[in-house]
Amino acid sequence: MKKYLVIGNPISHSLSPKLHNYWLKQNNIDAIYDKIKLEEDGIKEIIQDIKEQKIAGCNVTVPFKKKVIPFLDILSFEAEKTQSVNTIIFEKGNLIGHNTDIMGFDKAIKALNFNMKDKKILILGAGGVVPSIIFALKGMNVLEITISNRTKQKAENLGILFKNLNVMEWGNLSEFDVVINATSLGLNNEKINLDFSNVGKNKLFYDVIYNPAETSFLKEAKELGNKAENGGAMFIYQASEAFKLWHGIEPEVNFETLKLLKND
Repeated sequence: MKKYLVIGNPISHSLSPKLHNYWLKQNNIDAIYDKIKLEEDGIKEIIQDIKEQKIAGCNVTVPFKKKVIPFLDILSFEAEKTQSVNTIIFEKGNLIGHNTDIMGFDKAIKALNFNMKDKKILILGAGGVVPSIIFALKGMNVLEITISNRTKQKAENLGILFKNLNVMEWGNLSEFDVVINATSLGLNNEKINLDFSNVGKNKLFYDVIYNPAETSFLKEAKELGNKAENGGAMFIYQASEAFKLWHGIEPEVNFETLKLLKND
């Protein structure tokens, strides 16, 4: 039986095993998918296990999406451009890093029927999935992208990867069309403690967190008269792309799949 897993820290909130094991069963694939909480010094051993095919493939979540790169042989175009890897495959003797977060975010936004063209975007946070979101947004022809992070230097570092990014001091909020929470604030029901009243009404507030389904960020967005969406669809679509890379099968994404997240 083949073994797949997701590594990260924290990892208890991850519903990846639930989703992948559902698809494995649905497609009669003799494999199992697990999750492992890792410290940074444990990456090398996991990568070695993939090389020796004790582990067939691996997903990577916060805070290791960049940290796994030195251990890999090849990066896909998207992983190279974003310096972010969330899926590792072993092919023809090479460890290959892919980024399926970009496609996940792209498909999730398209499913909302929200036109991003010429919109002003604010992203809260500068780590993890942020390079993937920026890459996807640039493909949607948005007007401008502003990054705000508690550690300003981290936000400014993204300017090395991407041109024409605005960096804003944490807490200085003005009017935007879309606000994306890409921080981990909300995983344990923490509040972001920013005043969103200046952003305006009928805007899109998007949280990459999908568990819990409604963070305090999204709750506040609704109270202010905005559209609120969690990262559930993005999570499912990025997982679907990873599944396809490993098994050569595009798993079905439907109401039953979404119910898996809601029933947790």
